[in-house]
Amino acid sequence: MGLTYVAPIGIQNLFVINTALERDKLHAWCTSGIVIFFDISLALACYFGIGLLMQQWPELKLALLLLGGLLIAHMGIQRLRAPVPTHLRGARQRTLLQTASMACAVAWLNPQAILDGTMMLGAFRAALPPEGGLHFLGGVCMASCLWFCGLTAAVQLGHAWISQRVLLRINQCCAVVMLLYAIRLLWNFTQAVAA
Repeated sequence: MGLTYVAPIGIQNLFVINTALERDKLHAWCTSGIVIFFDISLALACYFGIGLLMQQWPELKLALLLLGGLLIAHMGIQRLRAPVPTHLRGARQRTLLQTASMACAVAWLNPQAILDGTMMLGAFRAALPPEGGLHFLGGVCMASCLWFCGLTAAVQLGHAWISQRVLLRINQCCAVVMLLYAIRLLWNFTQAVAA
């Protein structure tokens, strides 16, 4: 179940894929570790009831939809406008602080991840006996580690077959997915405000 939580292509996966394609190996693996940390922290928060906070304060959900939509739109526009490096490992390196802030944002300011995680993990918490909860959480955390490390390793191994043209297309596809996702979040925000 942990893999079904992290595996669907989302903003975190795109962030890890692009970093593994464009940055050196050390930076790619550091990014993977940072994303794992924020993914697990979000999973724990969802399991232990962040959805209850959003039910009590609907303004929190609205703020997440608005901020998340704007942030993801900004990231998508930046991705569209970013020049493709002259060689795949030639992109300007981000500092670890910049990487951590982006990883935190793609996890914690992503309302769809919070809502999906709350429904999925919260439902399992309600269905599991108390002693089974720790085993389930351990599996979710392990799945996060395996998924993002495996994704980084796969992209690192396959980067030799990726040309400049392919990298440009990958960046454009990622940007379009991000922009469509942002539009959806902002549409949900306008619908919630109008209701």
